[in-house]
Amino acid sequence: MAKNKNDNPEHSEGPVATAIEEQTAKLPSDIFLWASLGSMAVSLALQATGERHKSLFVGQWAAPFLLLGLYNKLVKLEGHD
Repeated sequence: MAKNKNDNPEHSEGPVATAIEEQTAKLPSDIFLWASLGSMAVSLALQATGERHKSLFVGQWAAPFLLLGLYNKLVKLEGHD
């Protein structure tokens, strides 16, 4: 159930945020889950090959991907302004 009106007219989103949300809402939420799992797999492979620093760097991408997926899901469910 998407909102059709802004419940708080004093605080509205700018045109850039609105445009980004309209475009990202078109992406399936699964993309972010697979990106997160992929970063964990690449991190594991790097760890196995002895590339410890690269492994830690890539492994830290999992949480932001999941957060982006959650944000994407909220935009789809609640809409924007």
